[in-house]
Amino acid sequence: MASSLDILAPVDGVLVALDAVPDPVFAEGTLGDGLAIDPLGATLHAPCDGEIVHCARTAHAVTLRSAGGVELLIHLGLDTVNLDGAGIELLVEAGQRVEAGAPLLRFDADQVAQQAMSLITPLIIAEPSGWRLTSHGTQHSGDTVRRGEVIMRLEASASSPNVAPESVEASPQQTRAATRDVILALAAGLHARPAARLRAIAHEQNVDLELVYGETHVDARSLSRLMNMGLVEGDRVTLIARGERATAALDAAERLLSEAEVDDPASSAAELPTAEAGAGQLAGLVASQGLAVGPLHHYVAALPTVPQVGDDPAHERAALSVALENVDHSLKTALGQAKRSGRSSEAEILEAHLAWLDDPALREAADGYVDSGRSAGQAWKEALDDEVARLQATGNKLLAARVADLRDLQRQVMARLGSAPSVPQVPADAIVIADDLTPSELTALAAQRPAGICLVAGGTTSHVAILARARGLPCLVAMGAMLESAEGEMAILDAERGLLEPQPDSDSLEAMRERIAERERARGAARESARKPATTRDGRTIEVCANVAGGAEARIAAQEGADGIGLLRSEFLFLDRDRAPSVDEQREEYQAALDAMSGKPVVVRTLDIGADKQLSYLPLPNVPNPALGVRGIRLWASQAALLNSQLRALLALEPLGSLRIMLPMVSGVGELRALRQRLETLASELGVSRLPQLGVMIEVPSAALCAASLAAEADFLSIGTNDLTQYTLAMDREDPGLAAQLDVLHPAVLRLIKATVEGAAGRCPVGVCGAAAGDPLALAVLVALGVEELSVEPSRIPAVKASLRGLDAGALAEQLSAWLELDDGAAVRAQVKAWLEAPVTA
Repeated sequence: MASSLDILAPVDGVLVALDAVPDPVFAEGTLGDGLAIDPLGATLHAPCDGEIVHCARTAHAVTLRSAGGVELLIHLGLDTVNLDGAGIELLVEAGQRVEAGAPLLRFDADQVAQQAMSLITPLIIAEPSGWRLTSHGTQHSGDTVRRGEVIMRLEASASSPNVAPESVEASPQQTRAATRDVILALAAGLHARPAARLRAIAHEQNVDLELVYGETHVDARSLSRLMNMGLVEGDRVTLIARGERATAALDAAERLLSEAEVDDPASSAAELPTAEAGAGQLAGLVASQGLAVGPLHHYVAALPTVPQVGDDPAHERAALSVALENVDHSLKTALGQAKRSGRSSEAEILEAHLAWLDDPALREAADGYVDSGRSAGQAWKEALDDEVARLQATGNKLLAARVADLRDLQRQVMARLGSAPSVPQVPADAIVIADDLTPSELTALAAQRPAGICLVAGGTTSHVAILARARGLPCLVAMGAMLESAEGEMAILDAERGLLEPQPDSDSLEAMRERIAERERARGAARESARKPATTRDGRTIEVCANVAGGAEARIAAQEGADGIGLLRSEFLFLDRDRAPSVDEQREEYQAALDAMSGKPVVVRTLDIGADKQLSYLPLPNVPNPALGVRGIRLWASQAALLNSQLRALLALEPLGSLRIMLPMVSGVGELRALRQRLETLASELGVSRLPQLGVMIEVPSAALCAASLAAEADFLSIGTNDLTQYTLAMDREDPGLAAQLDVLHPAVLRLIKATVEGAAGRCPVGVCGAAAGDPLALAVLVALGVEELSVEPSRIPAVKASLRGLDAGALAEQLSAWLELDDGAAVRAQVKAWLEAPVTA
């Protein structure tokens, strides 16, 4: 069998990167990896030889399985399921074999374009079957392709049945063992996140880690067994680690279990207000704040259909293994995208799901059902049914909240072993009511743009709640019961007070609609003026740029009105892969950002790895204080070839006049001079005559205090407030226990920013690309200090520009000397807030 598979363009069109598709179900990789194409023709053709395994009832999608088992979803347009087949003609049927280029479906482009969200057509690797995507062809996003051109290439991976597996890594040494007693300090007990972290500690330190409580011994690799121990705050457990790094593993595990969880992503939701329900109202816990008006819609999900009885047990076990591997691949792909996009809460959820999936206890239970005659899909269903029952029987509300996660994995694996039902359609702007939802159901529902969600079960610590907050979707949970409400009945969802009101009177409806409209007007006004300069009331214009991870986010930034890219974090290109990106791969991503900004400046920060960001293929030595070790520009001493390749990619961009190169972790002018000399040498080798501007980040106190000498050599300075605050206050920004004190408005940090601006005056401009640039109070002080540019997340650009237009920079500057004499950041915040909120006098 061939070791590679070429995927051909199904139609003439313009390529669209998957993460740029305006639908999170596709863009976030929920359905799998792939590409999209904006069609210029009216017929979609088979992208490879294969068998049609599924045709959507509404004719808008076809799934094709190649000879190697790869399943490809060809999905015409976005939201086209709502057309119910109007304007679309299927030309094939399930079970039919087709050759590459055979017509699959024909559509009326005008009719579909007018009634659907978009004609952009995703081509998704829904079932890799042991293959991996290695190339997106030779074209780039935005290129025009002809039908039949290769746009993706897959290769058989080591997990494919047709390829010999790699040798299994030896287990940790058993000769070194250490034990430690720990008293659990986790308020919610040993739930999914800390259990998943324990498992990760064992993997990272290459040890066998065991927990002992009474007579119970549990291997940390088993997420289910860890959680079923039922450990609660105050329980004493014994940790046993075996391996060369046993002590390090125990240190990490002890810190995890003996320190209170300060950074629970659901903690803010748990404190949100609720109200007493009045007549005809229902009260719930606020999982995600917001307001909504819409018709009620009852949501009921169905599990995929799988055979009850299995064939040969060995065959069923093999099928289950393949299904688990495929789900594992999909979850890891989604995890990588979540990390690259900075969606840390979503990344934690996916990591917990991966831990469940790799749980030996669950696999053992499923194999037991296979031995009793069940099919692979039915065995997995019953194994997870048992686990759900055990979690619910503990009486621990937090553990019971994890049931939705197990149901989600149950559904995902079964979908690969049977017929997966499509996600039920939800009317636009409806308020969805359901017993509970899994994370993937929430993601799919959010793509259909409901007005809000109300759940009978669930909790504010559930992963569904976290995802709802991340998407700004109003959500109530733990409502206990729902009033008998007819489908389509109007309701008001007040996810600020925690109330659902079916059948409101006309006055209540009108009042809520006006509240919602007022908020939309404020947001809309900010967006409308986002493309205009941000000029303060006293005439100072501040550039507002964007912090991005790559070309896709740069396009979003341009739409939001960014004046440029103030920080492209190039390290995201290097993360979540097994080798460094090539010069061509880097050039493509950087060029996409330049193209998106159409001549506006784009600042690319060179590789900033170390401390909290590590590369699996670039192991750095373990040191007591990694934040003070080899990171940023200090990598040049040992990784010159890696960074030279990045500079070569940057020097290949066009136009170079729009490019700015920024160096991280510079502590003195000597580092800048050495880099400039290296850049000039590479440019000469490449025949590049015009060099891009070269600047440095001000992240360490020495750079701030030597700003004058740096500014004499640099073309610009950009203050990284996160690290500057960390190093000034000697507080680890990764330590949640110090978060409240780690404040950029501390007078010591402000004095260093002031020294930077004054040192650079008349020599080069100074910007800020740290988190402080998006903080309404901090940005006011930064403007008063003389900062000329702020760089924030793309979605914050309209609001930041609106805030700047309301400031009087001169009047703010007059307050600086008094603010710099205050005791700490909290005192400065209080003074700045009071001054900004004081009535403006004529």
